[in-house]
Amino acid sequence: MKSAISALATGLAVLSLLSNVVDHVSARPNPKSGSKWMKDSRARGGLGGSRSHPIRRQDSGASCAAPVAQSIAAPKSNIWAGLTDAEAAPVVAWLFSQKDLNLTTASDAGEWDNTITLVELMIPNKTDSLSYLDGNGTAPARYAHIQLDHRASEEPYFQDILVGPLPIKNGTTRYEPLTYPYTRQTQGKVRNLEADSDSLSDWKHNVSASIADITLELFNGTSTGLDNDTIDAWGQDPYWQEDGIIQWNQFWGLPTDGFDEGTLLPLGLYFAANLTGRDPSKWALLGWFYNDVFYPTTEEFKTAFYSEGFEKLKPNIGGSWAATDQKGPVLPLDTLTPPLAVTPQGSRYFVDTEQKYIKWMDFEFYVAFSRDTGMRLFDIKYKGQRIIYELGLEEALAHYAGNDPVQSGTAYLDTYYGFGPYSFQLVAGYDCPSYATYLNTSFYTAETTHTHINSICLFESTADYPLQRHSTSDYVSITKNTYFTIRSVATVGNYDYAFTYSFHLDGSVHVEVRASGYIQSAYWANNGDYGFHIHDALSGSMHDHVLNYKLDLDVLGTANTLTSTKLVPTTETYPWSFGGARNTMKLARSHIANEDEGKLSWGENSATMWSVVNTDAPNDFGEARGYRIMPATSPMHLTVQNSTNLAKAAQWATHDLFVTRQKDTEPKSAHPANSQDVHDPIVDFDAFFDGESLEQEDLVVWFNLGMHHVPHTGDLPNTVFTSAHAGLQILPLNYLPGDPSRATINQVRVEYGSGNKSSITSFGQAQPTCAVDLAAYEPDLSNYVGDVVIRKFPFDPNDPYFAITGID
Repeated sequence: MKSAISALATGLAVLSLLSNVVDHVSARPNPKSGSKWMKDSRARGGLGGSRSHPIRRQDSGASCAAPVAQSIAAPKSNIWAGLTDAEAAPVVAWLFSQKDLNLTTASDAGEWDNTITLVELMIPNKTDSLSYLDGNGTAPARYAHIQLDHRASEEPYFQDILVGPLPIKNGTTRYEPLTYPYTRQTQGKVRNLEADSDSLSDWKHNVSASIADITLELFNGTSTGLDNDTIDAWGQDPYWQEDGIIQWNQFWGLPTDGFDEGTLLPLGLYFAANLTGRDPSKWALLGWFYNDVFYPTTEEFKTAFYSEGFEKLKPNIGGSWAATDQKGPVLPLDTLTPPLAVTPQGSRYFVDTEQKYIKWMDFEFYVAFSRDTGMRLFDIKYKGQRIIYELGLEEALAHYAGNDPVQSGTAYLDTYYGFGPYSFQLVAGYDCPSYATYLNTSFYTAETTHTHINSICLFESTADYPLQRHSTSDYVSITKNTYFTIRSVATVGNYDYAFTYSFHLDGSVHVEVRASGYIQSAYWANNGDYGFHIHDALSGSMHDHVLNYKLDLDVLGTANTLTSTKLVPTTETYPWSFGGARNTMKLARSHIANEDEGKLSWGENSATMWSVVNTDAPNDFGEARGYRIMPATSPMHLTVQNSTNLAKAAQWATHDLFVTRQKDTEPKSAHPANSQDVHDPIVDFDAFFDGESLEQEDLVVWFNLGMHHVPHTGDLPNTVFTSAHAGLQILPLNYLPGDPSRATINQVRVEYGSGNKSSITSFGQAQPTCAVDLAAYEPDLSNYVGDVVIRKFPFDPNDPYFAITGID
């Protein structure tokens, strides 16, 4: 087996070569950065630099450095990195050799076959990882997390299993049900309500064909499953699960202009289906809904339709109003090139591309990537000390409301579809600055690994406002606000989510999410209580976006406490107030003692400050050192209470933030298949709260970002990132003796008192005047290729199959 793995690694050199071609990250040293000139300049400058220090300039004839990341070797292996091709291919082959699993390859599988839907690394337990990260312990054993789709039975189900330890070895490799991370202890199983998707599509087409005469008259189209269909029918997610498996469907127009505006074309006609069981002959049409009238049978609907006085509503029709191309008069001077940022002396950060390890200024961290939640960060250190063990998305909810059954019944849990498969190649110069560094990501599907080229970007920016300033009649002191960003974008259905983590010179970490793309609209029909009238027959259907994150803070160790410092109004009498009471405010300090108190919100007037501190490690003034958690935008959680659609499947959405004790058995707040059994989900987040002490324990904070979205005309054709935006800041609190940003030399003090000639203290900063090669900053978008595919089974190491495909 070892020789096979070696041959496999050799065969996969094709992919490595391709990755090196398309990846902007280079291991080659940058001759312009880290030069003797830069080192000498810093030595001469710094905080002890002399007044009126002359600004060092490059020769104007020199070329600026290329925007390439500095190379570095990670101090430890990335134990959260995904399975390599040499690990994953033998796992897949071994699974197919297990006869009791009765597996069929995806390309040959039908609705009654068992398949593999996921092969990825099982993230190691924190307790197994710390001894390796912080000492001389060995790296945790690597296991594969597998999801199987068992459809060869009357009751289909998904099952999570664990395979390992890796690498695969005959006689020692085994698989077992993966149960410990789940609150529902059923051998890692949850039912699959969509096992018969092909049969369901045929069944729906038969239903819609039965009223083809009506759809032709109302919408000038049919939905029959043929290539010439101009309308389609699809419904709410998740299914109703109270009394059988029920789904409401709506007719929608199909785009005809090459744009993706289908979710802007609701047609206002609905039908309900009982889809209980696997026998399509037993599925039942439950009725039709049109213009606020319910018709129990097709016959009753047709009778009403052809009766005198039946009101026929106008359809929504696509057109230029729904296209995203430029339209209208060109803005003044818009034909001139907008401002362009450059990196004249090259990048100021380091990347180990293989280990996905990144270092910028006093920050360093590792990057991981998964099918369910996309990018996440591990072992974030600041000034050599871990402050965050894990930070990343857990689940994203889009909960709709309306007076029609589809909008009312829709509550998408997006990890079911996955963020990883839709984290496509980023568009250089648009998603990220043209000088950014890019990393690839990979995910498993249908016995292949897809690699999305350049789907994570890294870059340093200078904000359009300073980090610090102060001026007097004699001087002004001001500091540039430079920060580092890592970003990915995932397009799940109709929405594009931009996930950003940024690191700042003041020691803070910022988390942001922005949403763009096409809204899922509703048909405008007496539904002003649920949205605005935004086009001909279109309603901007109201919905909440709630995105749940895991934040495992380790402040000066794993023994931490969550404290509250609240500003409260008060009436006080002081010795100096001459006996009169004064209305004022003061601080009310408390802490969260146990998990029964762990469901929290930010509080009225944003007056509550939550902080994770180490009470055993006070600073010189007796204050506990820690990190404060603060919303950067208006905080929110789900508006709907006791959601009929979700039941127990998204209990993490009920408050702004939560705190629990860290447990290896509680690594995630959600599971991608929670929508398959909302009343008994595989992870019930409420079960995490069992009264355990939270005082000086290893804590996890689960926080929500999101938007209350009531689309308006400005959301057509697409919602814009500027308005659909949420963020959270993680800020040092009494953690350092002072403001750490004073260490940067990118600040200046100008003294100008008494009308004398100004005196400038520059602290050794450089102002290069090199010649910028704009071609190095102009992305060649003709190289935008989508993803690279490597086949895992069957696999011939001497002739590895691979292809470059467009975006699926």
